[in-house]
Amino acid sequence: MALKVLAPLSGAVVPLAGVPDPVFADALVGPGVAIEPAADATEARAPIAGTLVKVKPHAFVVMADSGQGVLVHLGIDTVKLNGQGFEILCAEGDAVGAGEVIVRWEPTEIRSAGLSAICPVVALDATTVEDVAAGGVSTGDALFTWA
Repeated sequence: MALKVLAPLSGAVVPLAGVPDPVFADALVGPGVAIEPAADATEARAPIAGTLVKVKPHAFVVMADSGQGVLVHLGIDTVKLNGQGFEILCAEGDAVGAGEVIVRWEPTEIRSAGLSAICPVVALDATTVEDVAAGGVSTGDALFTWA
């Protein structure tokens, strides 16, 4: 079943190979793309409708009714911040709509801490994605299709 995945935040689309983390760059958790967030991209939204099966300050996974899960990871090595600079707005197990705000954060603070604010958006356990966006995206724009 094809699943349209939306941009969880605005910014510039970057191939996963451009992410400064080998787990994402080598697509070890699945295919997708990353977004280098715009300065005003302070809300991370659900890229699909479904159930919030995992939520941490720096990352969350939404599972569609079809069983397809999408990971949104806010920055690289941001787990080291122990939640500082992140505000979780939903709980694990919540039903969420595509575009619903899950986490508020400050990409500029992440960069000020010397970390990358780039946000991988990954189709977990998928083999390929199609119709991948390029250039700039706004929150809610089509990012890729999981065929």
